[in-house]
Amino acid sequence: MRHSSFRFTAFFVAVFILCAPSAECQARSGTVSGSRLHFVIYLNRHGVRSPTSGAGRYGAYSASAWPEWSVAPGYLTAHGFVLMKLFGAYDRAELAAEGLLAPEGCADAPMVTIVADSDERTRETAKALAEGMFPACPPAIHALAEGTPDALFHSMRAGVGKPDRALAQAAIEGRIGGNANNPTQTYRPQLEVLDRILAGCGKAPVTNPRRKSIFDAPVESAEGKDDHAADLRGPLSVASSMAETLLLEYTEGMRGAELGWGCMDEARLREIMQLHTADADYSERTPAMARMDASNLLEHIVAALEQSAKGKAGGRALFLVGHDTNIATVAGLLDLDWILDGRADDTPPGGALVFELWRSPAGEYSVRVYYTAQTLDQMRGAQRLTPANPPDRVPVFVPGCSRADMSCTLAGFAAAARRAIDPAYVSAQP
Repeated sequence: MRHSSFRFTAFFVAVFILCAPSAECQARSGTVSGSRLHFVIYLNRHGVRSPTSGAGRYGAYSASAWPEWSVAPGYLTAHGFVLMKLFGAYDRAELAAEGLLAPEGCADAPMVTIVADSDERTRETAKALAEGMFPACPPAIHALAEGTPDALFHSMRAGVGKPDRALAQAAIEGRIGGNANNPTQTYRPQLEVLDRILAGCGKAPVTNPRRKSIFDAPVESAEGKDDHAADLRGPLSVASSMAETLLLEYTEGMRGAELGWGCMDEARLREIMQLHTADADYSERTPAMARMDASNLLEHIVAALEQSAKGKAGGRALFLVGHDTNIATVAGLLDLDWILDGRADDTPPGGALVFELWRSPAGEYSVRVYYTAQTLDQMRGAQRLTPANPPDRVPVFVPGCSRADMSCTLAGFAAAARRAIDPAYVSAQP
């Protein structure tokens, strides 16, 4: 079967122009001595969107109606577009400071390739990044038609490999002690905070007197459907979606009764966001599941780094604009962790897992990985990103290849990645 990942490799080879390191390509202070940044891959999550399920899906669990949004379910908001333009402008400035791009102008636009998933929110996020980087000449966005499964971002849905759903279910059950009720007990304090918010905390008028507590959500561990190899259902999974929706309300800038019915502040938001990251840890980072979902994407990331180092393809930056699930599953596959803006392993809107390729004076290549995202305050206030007000950024250690300076040799990174990748879930390469 010819999968859409052929498109990615073809674009990479055809669109990129080789960037030979030059005297103007200077490494950041504190990076490998004498090395120069050669190429960067950004695995981005889309920006702030409306809830994907619409306001009514979890209405049974709230005492009052959820707020209305100005865009269709799952679409990037105007505020989200602005945030990603700000991030694009910052990325351009940062790459210019490192010598990969000129600070302004259009000459370097062909040096940047942007590939997005087919959803509206990912395509619009890619457009915002492009406009932020090159206001007068944004690069073209490479994406399939809306609704078309893209094997880079949804490999199982696109038919890459046959998921072993029984194995995925067993892998999750092995992490929770074989009892689907255990996560509820583990995260009971955070669930209780969310349940009080949903009940209106005595502030919101009750329009749903038959509200159900999230603790009443049916509990089940089961084989999954579509691109979910397995599902862990119950209070945690229900709470995960609602905590994400409350995060979106906050980062969209909602206030008053629109923001958690007047019951939520940043401290409570940070507490309930732990429910979303915990659910993602089980449902996306579990290695058996991550291998099925992320092997294809990670193999293409490794191949792109290798092609750039070998001179078979060039360019200076590649943006892959997908979803939090893409970041979480790649992180699960490589056993990556981070703490950013006080939150562990969170993948907020607009964040990116970044792979840098460095070249030493002797011609040796190394890989550095970091995670970056705007802070909650930066998103809520649409703050301009500058060296004095940068997005949060943390280095990421790669088990199996990272050295004391946090870098991997390119060969070491490729080997570590391919030990984790399952070839059965990788599409054929041209």
